[in-house]
Amino acid sequence: MVFKKMMRAFGVGGPTVDTVLANPNTRPGLALEGQVRITGGDHDVAIDGVVLGLVTRVESEHGENLIEFHRLPVAGAFQLRKGENRDLPFSFPMPWETPITDVYGQRLHGMTMGLRTELAVAKAVDKGDLDHVAVHPLPAQERILDAFARLGFRFKSADLERGAIYGVNMTLPFYQEIEFYPPPQYAGAINEVEVTFIADPQGVEVVLEFDKRGGFLAPGHDSYGRFRVSHADADTTDWTAVVEQWVSEAAGRYQGLRAAGGHGAPGYGAPGYGGHGGYGHGGGHHGHYRRGHGGGMGMGAMAAGVAGGVVGGMILGEAMEEVFEDDGGGGEEE
Repeated sequence: MVFKKMMRAFGVGGPTVDTVLANPNTRPGLALEGQVRITGGDHDVAIDGVVLGLVTRVESEHGENLIEFHRLPVAGAFQLRKGENRDLPFSFPMPWETPITDVYGQRLHGMTMGLRTELAVAKAVDKGDLDHVAVHPLPAQERILDAFARLGFRFKSADLERGAIYGVNMTLPFYQEIEFYPPPQYAGAINEVEVTFIADPQGVEVVLEFDKRGGFLAPGHDSYGRFRVSHADADTTDWTAVVEQWVSEAAGRYQGLRAAGGHGAPGYGAPGYGGHGGYGHGGGHHGHYRRGHGGGMGMGAMAAGVAGGVVGGMILGEAMEEVFEDDGGGGEEE
């Protein structure tokens, strides 16, 4: 896939850059392979450097901002002759905590992810347009989202919040919240569920926040759960049963839940894998917590995916394999 950019900062007749991705589909922990192709303009120029940056939109108290959260130098200084063609191959590693942008072949509403090519000439830096990247879930993330869909949860929205989650090892300055509306059987106890994944090479931390309804004399409150999932357990666990237990415990259907002020409180871990688990109640579960923004998207997959049959592990797995195949050349311009 080819994205052509004129480096506007260098004026008419300056160099042009094509960023060529072998496949714009990826997952956390994988790498984007491609080339930066630079074509010289009508005069020689000294290139100070070429850098790729991974960029996304993040919410904060001051509104939504486009931020770069991962960089890769592709080349240092070199001389680009008039009309010269220079190809710079790259392998861009995706951080394990990279948020998901696409599920069931649909872009999550409000999610932006792109690779930006920066070309520096004479201490002037031209930041090109974003080359859109589709980040698909890891197998464990995919199975858990699929389980919520099977249980009847409907996708509401997804966004990125600046800050950190208390007690969780994080390398990025933000986390993703994927929000669901509950199905009828839980609607009397839960307003909505927010799912956050923090992945690493060994597994995924699953952080759940349940906005619980209040009663006649009791105010509503939030219930939080945190669980550790191994990558190795992704295909060997009955995730529908596991997620159903998580939700049932949060809805108060199981006895013995232990109140606490944050994640990782002693409590009930889900079956089927090792690690810690538990629920707590109270004030912020994220050291810097804000309720997510964004309207309902009607992603069509979380709700319609069940009816359409695009939720089973085998069916979804086959669909995901297709998008990860090389598109065999050709491309489009941006």
